[in-house]
Amino acid sequence: MDNFSIGIIGMGDMGRMYARRLSQAGWRVNACDKPDNWQPLKDEFKDNNLVEILPNGHLVSRTSDWIIYSVEAESIDKIVAEYGPSTKVGAIVGGQTSCKAPELAAFDKHLPADVEIVSCHSLHGPKVDSRGQPLVIIQHRASQNAVERVEKVLACFQSTYVHLTGEMHDRITADTQAVTHVAFLSMGSAWRANNQFPWELPRYIGGIENVKINIMLRIYSNKWHVYAGLAILNPSAKKQIRQYAVSVTDLFKLILGGHKAELSYRLKKAGKAVFGDPAKRSELLLRDDVLDRFSLSQAPQERRPNNHLSLLAIVDCWWKLGIVPYDHMICSTPLFRIWLGVTEYLFCNEELLDDAIRASFEDSSHVSDDLEFTFGARAWSDCVSFGDFESYRDRFEHTQQYFAPRFPEASRVGNEMISTILERTTAKT
Repeated sequence: MDNFSIGIIGMGDMGRMYARRLSQAGWRVNACDKPDNWQPLKDEFKDNNLVEILPNGHLVSRTSDWIIYSVEAESIDKIVAEYGPSTKVGAIVGGQTSCKAPELAAFDKHLPADVEIVSCHSLHGPKVDSRGQPLVIIQHRASQNAVERVEKVLACFQSTYVHLTGEMHDRITADTQAVTHVAFLSMGSAWRANNQFPWELPRYIGGIENVKINIMLRIYSNKWHVYAGLAILNPSAKKQIRQYAVSVTDLFKLILGGHKAELSYRLKKAGKAVFGDPAKRSELLLRDDVLDRFSLSQAPQERRPNNHLSLLAIVDCWWKLGIVPYDHMICSTPLFRIWLGVTEYLFCNEELLDDAIRASFEDSSHVSDDLEFTFGARAWSDCVSFGDFESYRDRFEHTQQYFAPRFPEASRVGNEMISTILERTTAKT
């Protein structure tokens, strides 16, 4: 593979991360972004003689042997239609979007017949250590030799290859990411609506709360389109997000109606379906003493019970949809593994689950937050069901602005938390 070069069309956070990592491994990279980003990118990479920033995707496509489209899923068809016909004869083309159905359809529609298609998806964010993380490879229209060349290029990430079809990829990412994201998006919406910084309140102190707060901030510190494309363009994701909103609403109505026995029966039935018999689980993915270390709160660590409606609803949702989350651990994101860990911790600790159910009826301080959380889950579901990217962006960015002052500290604490937790979850799965 002498003189083999990689093209990257789209130099957002992931595109730039790929350019840096691949060039560090000795590969030549040709890259481009929107025209107004050309000079800033040339300045950013001026000291890297293996990365050439080109004015447009035509030049990237004509000169590269494997072209990666690292663009918003919403825009993939338009961008491939523009640059795809310029693809070098015999080259390989792939994409990094989180929803493969529109990406692969765009490749089939707009790429020349002599081009091979091998797509990929790094299942982690640009700031997460890629070692050991899942890296999906999709052999869509390609020889085995083309796949092996792509694998050789990507070897520098030291990730774990997972070979899937595009359809399997979309189903699994819906199972592992769609509902996880909407849960945290709804938390942020609720706290903003109530004008709260949760780490300042005693009911949001403790290990599980640390995870909820840190990951919420981490998601909102990213770009809105990362989550919008996966949710809106993936048919499986729409169904699951809708069910999550229904589960949140159903559980909240049981709480408001004072139906404690019915809520307890429903949740324990759901927990058994998802996690099996808690008494038979040898060891949990996580423990509270690990999570207690990662707090943004400066207040004394005096914990108050929380009903954890977001966690109760995720298990109810999985149960209603027949999802067994452990089935997809090989292809899961760091955030999903953490979310599964804390959910398992709550449901497999009978005393903790009973405390959460009891708090739902005996502590009215949660009602305002739970009401806004329910509104939030339903509103996010509506954005997705209607395919409304602009409403999704507006809701996301309003909450993003509210929490923005805490992003730097949350990023530091969150990176440490994710690194520590992943060491534990990876070892046990």
